[in-house]
Amino acid sequence: MPAEPDIPAEVPPEVAFGRELRRLRQAQGWTLEAFGSRAGYSGTMIGYFELAKRPVPEGFVAVAEEALGLSGELVALWKEINPKHTPKWFRQWPKIEKAAVAIRTWQPLVMPGLLQTEGYARALLLAEPGATDEQVEEMVRARLERQAIFERPAPPMYAAVIDEGVLRRPIGGEKVMREQLERLLTAMDHPKITIQVVPVHVGATPGLLGGFAVAQLPHGPDTAYLESASNGQVTDRVEEVRAISLRYDAIRAWAHPKHVTKDVVRELVERFGNER
Repeated sequence: MPAEPDIPAEVPPEVAFGRELRRLRQAQGWTLEAFGSRAGYSGTMIGYFELAKRPVPEGFVAVAEEALGLSGELVALWKEINPKHTPKWFRQWPKIEKAAVAIRTWQPLVMPGLLQTEGYARALLLAEPGATDEQVEEMVRARLERQAIFERPAPPMYAAVIDEGVLRRPIGGEKVMREQLERLLTAMDHPKITIQVVPVHVGATPGLLGGFAVAQLPHGPDTAYLESASNGQVTDRVEEVRAISLRYDAIRAWAHPKHVTKDVVRELVERFGNER
């Protein structure tokens, strides 16, 4: 059985919620029983919540916020435990992104999530069947929060290879697409970000079956994320990651060099600016 990805230790969200709940209760000078009587739960159950030994129901969070005079602090922590609109199979990947020292990705259909603008991400997510406005906004926020890895003191090396068709598809309309392409140009000036485009005229490439990303971790095996229409897969199986890495290298061999890619993006910025 392959080893679990070696991700730096962090406090699980349910533990963080419990600790903050206890801190807030003690700041009020309340015993478990006193808090429980205000929230409509037994002191024993409150203790379980604080120790992360029982799932925290959404109804409790609402009454606890009211009792403590809060305005969303506990709700935000609870959402970290229960990200309703983040698929279970994807929840591990943002943690891997945060821990990675290098990330390589191939995208044949849409812009990589770490490079998407708010407008582009919203347009994509609005196309999801059955998604409500509230769900879309929550997913947009989650996607943009992942991009904070480029703002930390030691961001990962990030190499994205993108199919040229992605740059030409007007997701969200011309204004949104122009902003997205300008975002790419800005990203290309980042010292840790490399973006290359595979021209459409090359025809078939080894990447037409789907997008993926490979993360290099400071310790432990490289880990890959593979996309599909219905769900995705995170794997650190050595043979699978090796095969994906070889595929990435084969795709990248067809890509424009960086300076040519920048010229292509600039031309498309002008195209989306001139079309009305």
